[in-house]
Amino acid sequence: MSRKFYFVNMYLTMTEKGLPSNAKLVFKGRIFNVYQWEQEMYDGKKEIFEVLKRPDTSQVLATIGNKILILEQEQPNTGKFISLPGGRLLDDEDPLDGAKRELLEETGYESADWTLWKTFKPIPKVFFNIFIYLAKNCILRQPPNPESGEKIKPMLVTFDEFLMLSDNPEAFRQKELASFLMELRLHTDKKKRFKNMLWPKSFHSIDR
Repeated sequence: MSRKFYFVNMYLTMTEKGLPSNAKLVFKGRIFNVYQWEQEMYDGKKEIFEVLKRPDTSQVLATIGNKILILEQEQPNTGKFISLPGGRLLDDEDPLDGAKRELLEETGYESADWTLWKTFKPIPKVFFNIFIYLAKNCILRQPPNPESGEKIKPMLVTFDEFLMLSDNPEAFRQKELASFLMELRLHTDKKKRFKNMLWPKSFHSIDR
């Protein structure tokens, strides 16, 4: 078995069951914690393995009428980029509660129709999940109240404009979403199913 294949198997087992029982916290940061453990290799020797662990993230794919809500935002030490509403979860916060909180804080919108759409682990050696929720038929409840380190401009785009963001290098730090949108552009049947999931068919002829 190659080292690469062994690492993938080890990583999948670790993320499914949690950190190894002998993993020790060797550094605690504001966002990232570093864990190390002694791992026996196939030749009987032992090496130190290491991963980062950070809070999970919730993001929101929100619809308002026949449009999709996205953000143009800027943070210290970064340029402008396009994202979905969302952010890190608070301590012991439920992912859905975090999604609702982030949507309200960053955009002022709320929804009564929530569905978990996707969950993925974007970086093999960083131990965290990203949850993407669908929030349909959102309603504006209050002015946005972003954190002091965020400049956020909510924007509404059509379905086709949303798909075209897969060409924008400043869109979506997690490229799994950009790859999914590109796949929809290439496969008409998948694009149709995704659109039907977001809206009733009565919306489809109003605005692409």
